[in-house]
Amino acid sequence: MLVFSFGSETSGIPWSWAASAERPGVNLLRNFSSKTVRGIHDNIRSVKIPGDIVVASIHWGYEIPRDQQEFACQLIDEADVDVVHGHSSHHAKGIEVYKEKLILYGCCDFLNDYEGISGHEAYRGDLSLMYFARIGPSTGNLISLHMTPMQIKKFRLNRASANDVVWLRDILNREGKKFGTSIELNADNSLMLQWISLS
Repeated sequence: MLVFSFGSETSGIPWSWAASAERPGVNLLRNFSSKTVRGIHDNIRSVKIPGDIVVASIHWGYEIPRDQQEFACQLIDEADVDVVHGHSSHHAKGIEVYKEKLILYGCCDFLNDYEGISGHEAYRGDLSLMYFARIGPSTGNLISLHMTPMQIKKFRLNRASANDVVWLRDILNREGKKFGTSIELNADNSLMLQWISLS
């Protein structure tokens, strides 16, 4: 597996943090243009060997504007990316399966230190998901995605309550509707992604 990490100004990363030839820093995306995609493609091509699964992990904004969605799809179409792993939002965002490839637009926080900070309780930043994706080794296509809902409490991860699991399912269904995905609640209180497969 190859993981390429990127940051975007849309998440609040300042340009002063950008890596350069002279100093380490964040691999900051200049924009979401075709030129940026071509540069990523060239980097991937220089190291990828047959059988590698390529993940593009992107720290980007809290919403899913059209240019981010198009960029994610371009990474799959033109840069040989198999999984787009988006993060920065402190809450779960929609999930898309594009040409059988997984796009996680926002994966919430797995663990954070925001407990007790008020102001955005409606987003339920205390809820988290563990993502277990099965990817076809020869194709990079998504086979299945199971998620285990968790709750962050006192800097520890705990299994989410049944009510919180239903809340997460409903949010992911609402957010995934525009992408043609839905979430099924399993008997063990885990969640499973549903989509219409093209194959």
